[in-house]
Amino acid sequence: MAISVQCFATLSAYAPKQGKLDYVPEMSVKDVIDILGIPQEEVAVVFVNGVHSALETKLQDGDRVGIFPAVGGG
Repeated sequence: MAISVQCFATLSAYAPKQGKLDYVPEMSVKDVIDILGIPQEEVAVVFVNGVHSALETKLQDGDRVGIFPAVGGG
């Protein structure tokens, strides 16, 4: 049982090996961020299965999580 996790831009260094994490029942997006060691203040947007999601969102086996930092530009 696993979830797929992609970390983008400046967060890519935190991505799990082979893009997978073991799924644990009741796991939330915040749990994933904590497991990966990503400082929560660096996370701007999270998608679960392509849908914008909150940190409290509970995950299911097989979910796809995308984690994005704030992006600046001019």
